[in-house]
Amino acid sequence: MTTPVGRRERKKAATRQALADAALSLFLERGYDAVTLHEIAEAADVSTTTLLKHFPSKEALVFDEEADQEAGLVAAVRDRTPGMTIPQALCAYVKRVRIHAADSDTRHADFLDLVRATPALSDYGHRMWMRHQDALARAIAQDLGVAPDDPRSAALARFALETSALARHAGDPERAVDVAFDLLEHGWSVTGPAVR
Repeated sequence: MTTPVGRRERKKAATRQALADAALSLFLERGYDAVTLHEIAEAADVSTTTLLKHFPSKEALVFDEEADQEAGLVAAVRDRTPGMTIPQALCAYVKRVRIHAADSDTRHADFLDLVRATPALSDYGHRMWMRHQDALARAIAQDLGVAPDDPRSAALARFALETSALARHAGDPERAVDVAFDLLEHGWSVTGPAVR
């Protein structure tokens, strides 16, 4: 059972959403670098001070789903189909949220184009995505029944998350993710050429 949200919390959430929506609309219309924090605050009918209370930076206005992303990654491991390996589950999740998310949503596709075309947003988005490494590593370790600081779990989490950056720069993003996860699943000696 969820606790009812009070009026103050609802108002804060509405202000936060209005700021994020105004920022994205302005960024898509005019480009990220051409929009100021003052213009975003004005479009949302709040002060710049209020904007900065909700978002510590201009980049943060664009990436406002951190808790959802972390929960999704952990659930991909914890709630995967019986018989599915952790790399298979993470591969499917990365493809769904990082490659195919824009397939049915034009605005999301525009958002991804904005991020790809703006180095500051691309770098910030990657840093935010990689912040989930520890939570993902703990979920993997728990699933495997090993210590929370297990280096194999940490390595798998790190490399699984990095496949997103690999896909972003690939001509065929889905194939790049599949190849990377195949390597994570089977190892270099099985999938790669013989080492000489």
